[in-house]
Amino acid sequence: MKTLVINTRIAVIAIATLFTLGLTLPAAAGENTPAPVELRYLGKINNQPVFELVLDNSEENKYTVIIRDEFNNVLYKDNVKGKNITKRFVLNTEELGDLEIKFEITNSKTDKTIVYEVNRKARMIEDVVVNKIK
Repeated sequence: MKTLVINTRIAVIAIATLFTLGLTLPAAAGENTPAPVELRYLGKINNQPVFELVLDNSEENKYTVIIRDEFNNVLYKDNVKGKNITKRFVLNTEELGDLEIKFEITNSKTDKTIVYEVNRKARMIEDVVVNKIK
């Protein structure tokens, strides 16, 4: 019985180690990995949605940030340069309504573009709970 418990523990530790180490991807020494770009929804200020764009790069790069509506109209365009750039955007929903918005971030060095699509759909959720007291 004691041997079975020890063998089971060893098997569990071996499987946990396999999953922990086996799922990590080692980076090659000479491999160029693109700078991570992330767009986050932070919440609302004055009932307007706020987004944060994070360009997490180790060396100074130049990026072009373009915000377009679903009809391809340019709402915002800016060139940013630097390391570890963070930029916040407040969208005026009174002017935009429920239009689909696209954030296009282009790295000028590699000429690669990353596109984020933002869809706003308003819906009302109503929870009704009935509890018996007595």
